[in-house]
Amino acid sequence: MMMDPIAFTILGISIRWYGLLISLGMVIAVLLMVKRAPRYRISSDKSIDIILWSIPVGVIGARLYYVIFNWSYYQGDIMKMINLRSGGLAIHGGLLAGVLFSAFLCRLWNIRILDFFDLGSPCVAIAQAIGRWGNYFNQEAYGRPTDLPWAILIDGVRVHPTFLYESLWNFGIFIFLMLLERRRRFEGQLFYYYLLLYSFARFFIEGLRTDSLMLGPIRVAQLISAIGFIVALVILIKKRNRSGKLRFR
Repeated sequence: MMMDPIAFTILGISIRWYGLLISLGMVIAVLLMVKRAPRYRISSDKSIDIILWSIPVGVIGARLYYVIFNWSYYQGDIMKMINLRSGGLAIHGGLLAGVLFSAFLCRLWNIRILDFFDLGSPCVAIAQAIGRWGNYFNQEAYGRPTDLPWAILIDGVRVHPTFLYESLWNFGIFIFLMLLERRRRFEGQLFYYYLLLYSFARFFIEGLRTDSLMLGPIRVAQLISAIGFIVALVILIKKRNRSGKLRFR
């Protein structure tokens, strides 16, 4: 069934499900982050300041990343580059930009960087879980043909709902990290587990997709996921037996 990407229209302006769902994910992530910030010895006001700066930087990073790896399509057309309404955000670009900029702000405001990353990791996971449904309404980020009973129909062809796979996995990451939080043993533990688990799933899900960003014959998301998984695994193994349990206030 063809989904209508337009949720509703106000004063002649069409509001798309894609933007609504991404915005909803961000709002829920922000509320969750502000509520939990004191546990990490971070003021709610400072967490809001970092979020309000980092989210737009992350969106710019996500779009820039997507445009760079689709340069043949966007080259010479600024309006296409800045038009986000029909999709075209790469999560790896957004995460990289958001992480780097929030780390800069943490350093500037004397906030422990890994504490902030631990605070933010479950929030990013739940935002991704919600935002992925925007791909469903845009009829994008799906996989190759399949006969599985949960396949979705795109242009008359039954295909893997890869957006759904990633949404469910990210929701699982969110639950796991929230449970892990009270047993956190070292700074960065939640962040490294997020990186490990998300990278693991994204590597295999990306292999099913038909719209991957490519670097020659290599799927860029798979390459970055492999690197992220290895880095997180090595760090977690090294940290496993070195640290005592951290206590929240």
